[in-house]
Amino acid sequence: MSTPGSPPREVEVVQLLVSPVHRYAGRPADGAAADPDGGLVEQVEVRSRLGIVGDRYFARPAHRDAAVTVMAVEGLPFGADLGQTRRNVLLRGIDIDSFIGRTIELDSGDGPVALAVNRAARPCAWMDAVIGPGAQRALRGKGGVRCTPLTDGVIRVGKARFRVLEQPDDGT
Repeated sequence: MSTPGSPPREVEVVQLLVSPVHRYAGRPADGAAADPDGGLVEQVEVRSRLGIVGDRYFARPAHRDAAVTVMAVEGLPFGADLGQTRRNVLLRGIDIDSFIGRTIELDSGDGPVALAVNRAARPCAWMDAVIGPGAQRALRGKGGVRCTPLTDGVIRVGKARFRVLEQPDDGT
């Protein structure tokens, strides 16, 4: 049985992105594909082990351990947003990149959504093309994290509670 994790702390969900299409295919010099809806939304519906409903990686077996990407606004170059980085959740007030290997909860008022933080979301050459020269290098080590959703729920833009859960014992 696991013990309670850290006490919740307040963070802010700054932006949310649901993108039904993969915009960054091919060479950055060719430009990004159009995003039919713009992608930025006020809330997302998360499904356990599947991802964000409506997102291009939802229920794709190859992306289940990376179905939700989370990034800290503090790591973004000035003026950049989720529309450019293509991450799903942008938080203020937490160094999300430091939680790799942990399980976290994010509760924006509809109950907690648990996410297993699996690995870094490394910035690619597209960042230099869509944000500006040097963005890829500037985002190293703070490009966000790739997560597996462990519970169903809703995440909304606005104030939220962030909590680190203890990892379960091997026998549970």
